[in-house]
Formats: sequence, C-alpha cells, structure tokens
Amino acid sequence: MSAVSTIGLVPVERFVCVVLHDVAASTRAACSRTLAAIAEVADVPVTLLAVPHYHGEASTRDLEEWLGARSRKGDEIALHGWSHRDELPASGPIDRLRRRHYTRSEGEFWALSEVEAQQRIERGTAWFREHGWPLAGFVAPAWLLGPGAWAALATQRFEYTATLRQLVHLPGRRSVASQSVVYSTSSAWRRQCSLLWNPVVARLERGNPLLRIELHPRDADFSAVLRSWQRILERALRDRRAGTVAEFMRQDRAAATTIAPSTEGPTTQWQSTAAD
Repeated sequence: MSAVSTIGLVPVERFVCVVLHDVAASTRAACSRTLAAIAEVADVPVTLLAVPHYHGEASTRDLEEWLGARSRKGDEIALHGWSHRDELPASGPIDRLRRRHYTRSEGEFWALSEVEAQQRIERGTAWFREHGWPLAGFVAPAWLLGPGAWAALATQRFEYTATLRQLVHLPGRRSVASQSVVYSTSSAWRRQCSLLWNPVVARLERGNPLLRIELHPRDADFSAVLRSWQRILERALRDRRAGTVAEFMRQDRAAATTIAPSTEGPTTQWQSTAAD
C-alpha cells in the first residue's frame, strides 16, 4: 500500500506518530529503555511529552541536557503539564471514578481554573524558553482538559493539543480524529485489557491517514506489552512515514488550507473508523 493517500485532489502522506509520555528526571531510565525498544523496530523521530515538575520533583541538568540532545537529533519535545498530579477534590461519584480510579489522580488540568491553568502553562513554557527548545504542542496529563484549561490554552501560542481520540489545532480548535494506541501497565488486568484492545484499534485505524502510538516509560518492561506495540509499529511502517506530531499537524494544516482556504471552525478533516 502506498504511504500517500488523497483527500479531494490533494495528496497526503500517511503518518505514524510515536509519542512518549511522562518524560521526567525520575522516569528517564525507563524512558531510555522504551526509546531503545522503539529503535529496535526502526530509527524514527519521537514526540517526547516532558513534565517540568513531575510529581513535585525538580528538573535536573542531566534531564535537560538529554532532552536537548534528543531535540537536536530530531525528536519533538512537547509540554505535558507542570506536575502531572490532580490534587483537587472530586465533585461527585462519576468525577471521582474518572479522576481517582481511571486516571489515578494524574489528570492535572481537568479541574483547574483558567488562572491556575494559565500559571502552570506559563511556568512550563518558561522552562522551554530557558533551554531554547522549540515548542509547538501542549498535551494535558491523561489527556484531560477541563473548561479552565481550554480557556487558558486560548491565551497561549501553541500549535496543537491532544485528547485520547483527537489532535486539535490551536487556536481554532479544528480537530483531527485519531484514536490512540495506548497501554496501561499498572496491573495485570489492565495489561491484559490493553493487549486485547490495542490490536483492534490499530486495525480500525488502518483507513486513517494518522496512527498514533502513545507509549509510557514502563511500556518496555513487560514482554507481552513490548511485543504488542512493536508489532503494531512495524506493521504501520510498511505503508506510513514516521514523523513527530508537530510535523503531522503542520502538514494537515497546509492540506486543509489548500482544500478549503476559507473554511473556519471546528470541522474534522479526517474521520476515524473507531467509535468515539
């Protein structure tokens, strides 16, 4: 199959984006294992979601030098919240289920006010500026963006954000449907569910010009999980080009402008076959 598809009359490359979450000083060794496992399949650029103050820990010079080297190598670094911790009270049983059990209190930007969200984002962007790293994307921990976080993002100069099922252009919020391949490894039953679910997602997304493989630091530490996502990546590379999320979003923006230069608003250009 060709790595190029068409939307209207405009040729569009088929992409696979590999994203590594929760990059921080304390996770760096595990991140390095996962990056080495990615390289076993192919030497591809990766989008690294960096957390400046992960679980309250200070960043380190070693981490920052390592991130700078990865950026110079061709990886993208995106901002992934400030602390990655959701410490505000839940507002009811459904909210508690989502924030305390499903995301295990990691959805930092779900319940923040606009002011609080803006302050944390600005501290994160200052960290990027201090080290001279290009910054295109903001991805909230656990992909959870509450009303305050969306309002705060409207005041910033990011090119994109992301949810579990979409990439979103900023500031206009035009979305690109893309169900993430993502594993949960914190317990045996979560790992087993991930092993059953993710090959289905990969098959359902075959018709989508974008496949996202979203990994976490310990996704190379469990052999069955490792083999699963490596197989999905290997198959994707047969007819897709690997690129960073920022690279894909810039191509998508250019294609949308070519197809419909006067189109505005939150339209979805590519429809996923996966249920939302």
